[in-house]
Amino acid sequence: MRFRLPLLAALGLSIGLVASAATLVPAKSELIFNFKQMGVAVDGSFKKFEAQLDFDPKKPEAGKIAFMVDLGSVSLGDPTYDAELGKPLWFDTKRNGKATFVSSAIKPTGAGKYDVAGKLSIKGATRDVVVPITLAGGVAAGSVPIKRLDFKIGDGEWADTSVVANDVVVKFKLSFTGIPGQ
Repeated sequence: MRFRLPLLAALGLSIGLVASAATLVPAKSELIFNFKQMGVAVDGSFKKFEAQLDFDPKKPEAGKIAFMVDLGSVSLGDPTYDAELGKPLWFDTKRNGKATFVSSAIKPTGAGKYDVAGKLSIKGATRDVVVPITLAGGVAAGSVPIKRLDFKIGDGEWADTSVVANDVVVKFKLSFTGIPGQ
């Protein structure tokens, strides 16, 4: 039986997930990022995100992953900074409220380790990325470095990388139920 999951339908996609697709457990999952501002490390997080996973460790190449982040849920721990990040020079959440990642290939790289290739779209810009993931006990964890200016995040006066570094590391821990063998 095949069907379109709500997240995929929202992305206008169908990856043919079967009824046994894994289910994200949001309360046990996290999406964080860090960067440097004027040389000082800054941590942030996103509070709202969805993930769909169709994955069998015995057949990883056949797996599919879709991920969507509500950019309006960004938090640096201060409401003033959080409001600033929603403005057009940063995430422009009124026009670009979602970031998405959709996998195109999953390659095993070791026991419980995979490289997931796909398209990352933020603020109207799309880039190919490869995300290394470790899967153990129903938890997919990993990190991926991105260049914020590739996605026009911190555009205009904030494009000066001596103030806000271009390098951002996005880290995630996604807890799922329903992954075979987990």
